[in-house]
Amino acid sequence: MTMTMPILYSFRRCPYAMRARLALAVSGQVCELREVVLRNKPQALLEASHKATVPVLRVANGEVLEHSLDIMLWALRQHDPECWLTPPIGSLDAMQAMIAANDGPFKQALDRYKYPHRFLSAQTDASEAARQFAEHHRDSAAQWLMTLQNRLENHDWLFGASPSLADMALLPFVRQFAHTDAAWFAAQPWRALARWLAHWESGALLAQVMAKYPPWQTGQLASFFPD
Repeated sequence: MTMTMPILYSFRRCPYAMRARLALAVSGQVCELREVVLRNKPQALLEASHKATVPVLRVANGEVLEHSLDIMLWALRQHDPECWLTPPIGSLDAMQAMIAANDGPFKQALDRYKYPHRFLSAQTDASEAARQFAEHHRDSAAQWLMTLQNRLENHDWLFGASPSLADMALLPFVRQFAHTDAAWFAAQPWRALARWLAHWESGALLAQVMAKYPPWQTGQLASFFPD
């Protein structure tokens, strides 16, 4: 059967899926959207990707893209109306290096800050040990955020005066960090970082990609993204 458009397997709150949807939306690439319930993954997702984590994009020629950054690059290479791949300063290589740092040490610290019980032994004193563990990794993650703060003191966005691939790849994760303890985040000395996050959170693009869709089931009528 000939496929007429890409199929995107996504989960609304996953930051990896969010970054993929941001690039697909800004590029104007319409997809059939299959919103996944992670505790009950559809067979079609398992067949499309052995990794079976979102996002997964199956493009019209049958190729399967299993990583969020690959989906972003694919979409923007089709159409990049806001020049996310060619920022005012820096290069694509520099942006990808920043994304790698975000997805490595920062993401590891973020997970341990947000979900400490996943990484602690069941025999550990849960409340106090979890608090200390979370705070340690919160402070580790905050060091990375201060490097972003330093860049944003000089520019509205990470690579100059307009949004780029790097901004849209990092912002969903910074959002997740900020919402873990909003009062603590608001009290930190990163005014430029907070402004950058707030500007994006109040924008139309995020509202568009965070629209709610019903969980997809085999045989149901398709949903389309962007709507």
